[in-house]
Amino acid sequence: MLQAGIVGLPNVGKSTLFNAVTRTRNAEAANYPFCTIDPNQGVVTVPDDRLQVLSDLSGSQKLIPAAIEFVDIAGLVEGASDGAGLGNKFLANIREVDAIVQVVRCFENDDIIHELGSVDPLRDIEIINSELILADIAMLDKRKESRGKKAKGGDKEAKREVELAEKLLPHLDEGKPALTADLTDDERKLMEKEFFLLSAKRTIFACNVSEDELADALANPDAHAMVKQVRDYAESTFGAEAIVISARIEEEMVDLEPDEAAEFLADMGVSDSGVSALINSVYHLLGLQTYLTTGEKETRAWTIRAGDKAPQAAGVIHGDFERGFIAAEIVHYDDLVELGSTAKAREAGKLRIEGKDYVMNDGDVVEFRFNV
Repeated sequence: MLQAGIVGLPNVGKSTLFNAVTRTRNAEAANYPFCTIDPNQGVVTVPDDRLQVLSDLSGSQKLIPAAIEFVDIAGLVEGASDGAGLGNKFLANIREVDAIVQVVRCFENDDIIHELGSVDPLRDIEIINSELILADIAMLDKRKESRGKKAKGGDKEAKREVELAEKLLPHLDEGKPALTADLTDDERKLMEKEFFLLSAKRTIFACNVSEDELADALANPDAHAMVKQVRDYAESTFGAEAIVISARIEEEMVDLEPDEAAEFLADMGVSDSGVSALINSVYHLLGLQTYLTTGEKETRAWTIRAGDKAPQAAGVIHGDFERGFIAAEIVHYDDLVELGSTAKAREAGKLRIEGKDYVMNDGDVVEFRFNV
């Protein structure tokens, strides 16, 4: 299962967000730095309203949503790349995840200590990014030195690595993440396969606002000064999203039943704390998408990578489905719901038989044919 690491400076709401998305209280969320030391891990279900609709059509006995894993990583401080704070541990934990959720504090509260004594979202982001970039520079310098002799001796693979390091280092020296470097497809594949750079990881920003600011910030993010700063920075520096959340609100609902949670949010003037949107954005950031199966027994969301073909999708259910793949009977969710049944979708020509070269789409409702 792919992992998204929740990172940020101490006391910006990382552990509170982790508790919110995992619907647990596993991560200690305290008003002092480094209350998280060892990373907490939790499986998070991906919100998907389509499941209930399909279940109602099929009379399913249960629903099974898609899931991803979140990791709550210890807070970083300036100098982490040189081992300050929990620096080395922090960086090692980030290296293991597939994408980064960078939590940014976008609220003032004198009762909640900020590590640096004031709230400044852009300063906080730049500290995180600088430490990741500095760690990458140190790693590339070592890689360049260790592979240099082989490259001079005619080793083609070592030469490619040295050339790529020499191309990346000036970009990083300008304070730019490796994610935004102008690379060829082959260079990017080599970077991902061999270098495992921290600043090359796909990133999304979670703008953590206070409870009383959430409704207005969701309705008009650019009207919230701190949120707008983060959104502009995320787009210009990473080409990334910045999602408005209130981790505290969501954490307060951990123990509530769904109808109670909905009433609680309604009283706040919102339908969601922003966390559902964040989970879905992270799911797609990881390069994932969902296809659906439905019947009397269950309606289920299956996770595949964007670009997967029908046999690969079938293999997610069972290896025999992929090995013995014959065809996939597919109707898109929108068409199925509009027409009301598989039979009517077939009559309307919306139910298709697809072969091995079919590239799956998010929202395909599928029944596989196979023989082993």
